[in-house]
Amino acid sequence: MRTLIKGGTVVTATEKMRADVLIEGEKVVAIYDPGGQGWEKTLTEAVVGVLADKVIDATGKLVMPGGIDPHTHMELPFGGTFAADTFETGTRAAAWGGTTTIIDFAVQTKGQGLLEGLEAWMDKADGKCAIDYGFHLIVGDVNDQSLKEMDIAVGEGVTSFKMFMAYPGVFYSTDGEILRAMQKALENGSTIMMHAENGIAIDVLVQQALERGETDPIYHGLTRPPALEGEATHRAIVLADVAGGTPLYIVHLSAAEALEEVTIARDEGKNVFAETCPQYLFCDLDDLGNGFEGAKFVCSPPMRDRAEHHQEALWRGLATNDLQAVSTDHCPFCMGDHPVFGTQKQLGQGDFSKIPNGMPGVEYRMELIYHGGVNAGRIGLNRFVEITSTTAAKMFGLYPQKGTIAIGSDADIVVFDPDATHTISAKTHHMWVDYSPYEGMEITGKVETVLSRGKTIIENGEYLGEPGDGRYLRRASNQYLI
Repeated sequence: MRTLIKGGTVVTATEKMRADVLIEGEKVVAIYDPGGQGWEKTLTEAVVGVLADKVIDATGKLVMPGGIDPHTHMELPFGGTFAADTFETGTRAAAWGGTTTIIDFAVQTKGQGLLEGLEAWMDKADGKCAIDYGFHLIVGDVNDQSLKEMDIAVGEGVTSFKMFMAYPGVFYSTDGEILRAMQKALENGSTIMMHAENGIAIDVLVQQALERGETDPIYHGLTRPPALEGEATHRAIVLADVAGGTPLYIVHLSAAEALEEVTIARDEGKNVFAETCPQYLFCDLDDLGNGFEGAKFVCSPPMRDRAEHHQEALWRGLATNDLQAVSTDHCPFCMGDHPVFGTQKQLGQGDFSKIPNGMPGVEYRMELIYHGGVNAGRIGLNRFVEITSTTAAKMFGLYPQKGTIAIGSDADIVVFDPDATHTISAKTHHMWVDYSPYEGMEITGKVETVLSRGKTIIENGEYLGEPGDGRYLRRASNQYLI
């Protein structure tokens, strides 16, 4: 099958040009600039017209690499329930939003082998995914055996391991356990991902709030102050230094205090990186108010106070590369009665600490960041591609197979209409969750056509893919090191 994407403006992290793209099978095989640069592969325009089985007219549109969401949680168990999106529904929704690769988190629980966790998540995803996928591994139990299994996991293409300074009794690791895992990661060439919040202090604040009768969702935000995210981020950076300079990636950074710590470390030449998420760029502490409706916005770290200028700091960090990527931390729980999982957010009625932590986002990411970033003049088109695709591909060992449009790369491509306006609503999204945090928000810029490894899976408002289109990705080590 040969597909020609014709008449569009091709945008990568470094280039922007009027060009046609020829795809053969799963790969990009030629890029032609009608302005005179010619086919990069020895073909003439006339020959291409004969060779193409399908022509996609991208006139007036942007042709960009498919998005890479490096932080999702499909089917994650949390608080007595499971995230509402399965690998089938979640990856299909991702495709609708222009994301063609996710990296999800396999979970090792206490008492379980690290590789057992990986195998369980491989089974969940196998034959279900609409797009390509890889895994990080959550290290929930640091011991001699799990440290050995980190080496084996790297050999299986899992080259990043997540740890938690939060959630004591569930995922929490002590500083000593984190140090041991960081030492092992330095040995085997992997990256440590860190949920950086001081969970021990937070638990004290939560208990004190509940004892005062402060039970509404707003107190989820107030008991997780930004200073405790900044402190934990600093501590994680120090531990990585002590381990010998282990690459460290701070997940879902939400606070200016944490960003300052990352910025200082990067200015000192350290391999410290960070992502943020759309909810921290568009939502704020006020969204946690309004009684129990605020449960829709409960995630950790929480929304921050707009008056403290966290959002402006995060957008600035994305522009200056103090923040390297935008992920979603997609982990949706329903407000109402899910057909499979029942009521979910309602578990926290009368006790905010029992509200399942997580928000939907995998379908919105590309369009939201285009709207708030490019349209608002905060970032340019090349930077947009960097933070939604290219950097994640490099950070997690997938470049140049993913994250760019180049000869030999996978034909993961989005045709994007920069002028189309539409309104976000749970009534029209494809995630398996009954609300949208961005309900009623009108945005400019819309995904029109999506190709995954050369197969058109979204076109003319229809989903043309099927479960099992996606393949597991064995990843190399971090390609983004300083």
